[in-house]
Amino acid sequence: MMTTVVSVSKKKVVKAVAAASVGNALEWYDFSVYAFFAIYISQNFFPEGNSSVQLISAFLIFGVGFIIRPLGAIILGNYGDRNGRKALLTLTIIMMAAGVLVIGLAPSYYAIGFGAPILILVGRVLQGFSAGGEMGGASAFLVEYADEENKGKYAAWLQASMAVSNILGALVATIVTLSFTQQQVASWGWRIPFLLGVLIAPVGLYLRNKLDETPQFIAERKKEKDDLTRETIPLLKALSKYPKELILGISFSVLWVVSVYTLIIFMPTYEQKTLHFSSSESFTASLVANVCMFIGCLLSGLYSDKIGRQKMLLFSTGLLFVGVYPMLLFVQSVHSFFVLVITQTVFCLLVSLFVGVAPSALSEIFPTEVRATGISLTYNLPNALLGGFAPAILTLFTEVFHNTFAPAWYVMICAAVSFIAILFMPHYRKTFTVIKSHAF
Repeated sequence: MMTTVVSVSKKKVVKAVAAASVGNALEWYDFSVYAFFAIYISQNFFPEGNSSVQLISAFLIFGVGFIIRPLGAIILGNYGDRNGRKALLTLTIIMMAAGVLVIGLAPSYYAIGFGAPILILVGRVLQGFSAGGEMGGASAFLVEYADEENKGKYAAWLQASMAVSNILGALVATIVTLSFTQQQVASWGWRIPFLLGVLIAPVGLYLRNKLDETPQFIAERKKEKDDLTRETIPLLKALSKYPKELILGISFSVLWVVSVYTLIIFMPTYEQKTLHFSSSESFTASLVANVCMFIGCLLSGLYSDKIGRQKMLLFSTGLLFVGVYPMLLFVQSVHSFFVLVITQTVFCLLVSLFVGVAPSALSEIFPTEVRATGISLTYNLPNALLGGFAPAILTLFTEVFHNTFAPAWYVMICAAVSFIAILFMPHYRKTFTVIKSHAF
């Protein structure tokens, strides 16, 4: 088989990383600010009553958006494997921005009654559907632009962009809560972060429209055109030819989604509702911690190129299994802002060591022909079942059983599942196109 060698300039690589990361940042920014302001959203969009019931309702709406993610993964993953990574990434960022806008402008329950939570649900469904294809498309896009020695470094920017969006979310949340009174924030101030998030979309859309399609995808499409006997539906290819990879990918992604939604997205609400820290203390701790997460993601991705994905993943999974419970015990025992910052920073570092490697590791178990579909499915099914509903599940568990260590147990169980999956994960490193890119 003839091998095609393609040289990719540093400028193109930088544009690819920026374009993939900006859209991913928009997705995570919205998740962050929804969690940060969940208490205020629950008060605005659900009938007055028990505050815990209101909060659980808000998180259920948050989680319902994830039910649609597997459908988005199937439809958009197929779209990306047939029409290209660029086309997929352009579509997803438009849909994500529309969802953010709907939530930011939705009238409250006191204005339109039950139509209010329905609008929030519509916004979450739009975001969930688009997010179903975003991770698969963005991961495939980055690893297909990278040479073999730098796949981890490039793909790590996806999760580093999550840290950046969390930093922006925490920064905006801190500024809003310090600039306005509690009553103003509860009434309309919570909308400001959502409306600011819409401003990210034009930048991402511009960058993605300026991109070239990945060399690996172009080579794969040419090969499929030359071979008329090949199955042309990526979903059917993935299900029929790679069932083992799909099962292992789902098991691997369990910890990926649960660690993020439990220790990063849900934690600010947990700190306020269960540990009784103020909103400004919680947001500030999250801001500091996510700076460390940004650095941790990039370093873990870079280091995985040197020692291998499996070693890095096994190490980080083990740390998550043994480290979360003691840190949660620490912050509950010593209730201070300083300890809160330390605890949240450790959580973000533990998560970053794992998720910084996760996109490249997951993308490597699927060949180019089904990569976007495979990643989208294996990442979003656990999201729908375990990740998106994590805040609601943990809030309910804490309120009903008064077990303040529920987040730790949740992460530990998922870490055990993913550890086993990592031991058996295959890697498809051979491609039809050899990429030569300039490191940066």
